[in-house]
Amino acid sequence: MRSPALFSFAALALFVGGAAAACSARSPLEPFDLEPNGEGGTIDPGPPPVTTSDKLDVLFVVDNSKFLGAAHQMLSQSIPYFTGRLAAPRCVNGLGAVVAEAPPGEPCPVGEREFSPRNDVHFGVISTSLGGHGADVCSPVGGSFNPQMNDRAHLLSRGASGSAVSTYQEKGFLAWDPSFQLSPPGEGSLPSLDAKLRSLVEGVGTDGCGFESQLESFYRFLIDPAPYDDIVVTDGSATLVGVDDQLLAQRRDFLRPDSAVLIVLLTDENDCSTREGGQYFLANQVYSGAGQPYHLPRARSICLTAPNDPCCVSCGQQTPAGCVPTEADTSCQKGPFDDVEDPLNLRCFEQKRRFGIDFLYPVQRYVDGLSEATIADRDGKLVPNPLFEGGRSADLVMFAGIVGVPWQDVAVDPKSLPTGYKPAQEIEWRLLIGDPDVGAPAEDPLMRESIDARVGTHPPTQTELGAPGDPNPDANPVNGHERVITSRDDLQFACVYPLPVPIACAPGEVCECNSPDAVATSPLCQAADGTYGTVQYRGGARPGLRPLRVLSELGDRASVSSVCAESADPADAGFGYQTAFDAILRTLRGRAR
Repeated sequence: MRSPALFSFAALALFVGGAAAACSARSPLEPFDLEPNGEGGTIDPGPPPVTTSDKLDVLFVVDNSKFLGAAHQMLSQSIPYFTGRLAAPRCVNGLGAVVAEAPPGEPCPVGEREFSPRNDVHFGVISTSLGGHGADVCSPVGGSFNPQMNDRAHLLSRGASGSAVSTYQEKGFLAWDPSFQLSPPGEGSLPSLDAKLRSLVEGVGTDGCGFESQLESFYRFLIDPAPYDDIVVTDGSATLVGVDDQLLAQRRDFLRPDSAVLIVLLTDENDCSTREGGQYFLANQVYSGAGQPYHLPRARSICLTAPNDPCCVSCGQQTPAGCVPTEADTSCQKGPFDDVEDPLNLRCFEQKRRFGIDFLYPVQRYVDGLSEATIADRDGKLVPNPLFEGGRSADLVMFAGIVGVPWQDVAVDPKSLPTGYKPAQEIEWRLLIGDPDVGAPAEDPLMRESIDARVGTHPPTQTELGAPGDPNPDANPVNGHERVITSRDDLQFACVYPLPVPIACAPGEVCECNSPDAVATSPLCQAADGTYGTVQYRGGARPGLRPLRVLSELGDRASVSSVCAESADPADAGFGYQTAFDAILRTLRGRAR
């Protein structure tokens, strides 16, 4: 007997836009993938492109799901380093190597500034929480909702203490204005700017939605031509309603038409940007209409080994022509998933293989959004991309990812992070993401998403992956070692990092070191002497594959660094995200006049 579902198997065929009957058919829920509008019109190219700028708009996209408090703290502590470098860029020689430093307003004793001081900068902060996209999770209809589960991609002004941070004209962002060119003037003191920006980062909090929409959050704030105001679910289908005028007003105030734009993403998990509209929200659904746990139908058998095969669809869809009938398919014969096979925490993991449907927006949506002058709106019509409407060239749009990836994979020297991160063009992308076009996994086994313990050798360090429960907490210098996940509701770590202060997990508390598996096998819960317990000494990050795929397409406009900081001690050269900001500032060279 099948578990209760919010759609019938027949309806599920409609849910994917007829893909069951004709695998090449396009879905009406994919406007980003449609052909140009059929009206035959052309888009006004607008003014000549702006290729350099003395203005900079910085958008921090901060993951606000659980267990990121330490990463928020290290990002906050690294911010004065970043703002100080913007106000007083370092002195470099003709090869771009740093040769000296000089205070603001003073000439370099040798060399020249890497770029002119940034005296007109907007700083904004958004979270990764966009609610349940129509599902009952992270929604008022789900029962355990708090507003931070759906920040709507709005600029945040909540501070670390819970009180609001005073922003520029209370518009949600900070304006660095040491020359007092604005009317009214913005922030003229670096200590004041730093205090406010640090409070905004820390105020993002860790009570957000577990279905993180890292990519869709910045897309909605900066790019979406008409971000919806609400999602209404009627008869099991979601409809996008209205336009979020508050977000558009914030975008107009924050984003100057002639500025350079820098997006800085901090996250410890893969992106889960669920498509919006129709029945895609069901990937996030917790309960059925009968109040029982909701589970999607299984994928057909072919999906286990060939998720890109035309016969790989859901058991809830009609049988594609030429494929084994659904009733004869061995996977479909197994009946519904149970809670162990389909934990809510892994709904975004290998969706095509497990469910036969990809419920997430394609990563090309975000590559195009950061690169193309025209994009499709929610109705599939080509319209000007708001990010480029003022004539800004794509070269002025930069994306920096501080994500789940071993720093050893992307550092110049895999034994010393202070030597710096590689430019994006020099990264061995097959090491990190494999070849997505043919389904080849990452060459680094630590970058393969897996519930079960992985084996193999980490290529940059040539060290074997450690087995679960290894007595040596540093059996592998990157992620310590693998762990046992009996509940099968989590993924192995790509990397781990030291916490500034160990966390003692209280009984019953939601904490990384409160499960029997963790206190017996997790490197997060292992002291330096090798003993395990309920004290958490490290944080961990899962492979950030989807953000990395976007970054891989952007060339020298991308900056890649690891959320797994080498050190949590501010006195160390590899502390926090200072080296990440070095790499980010390198992308700014040549784009700022």
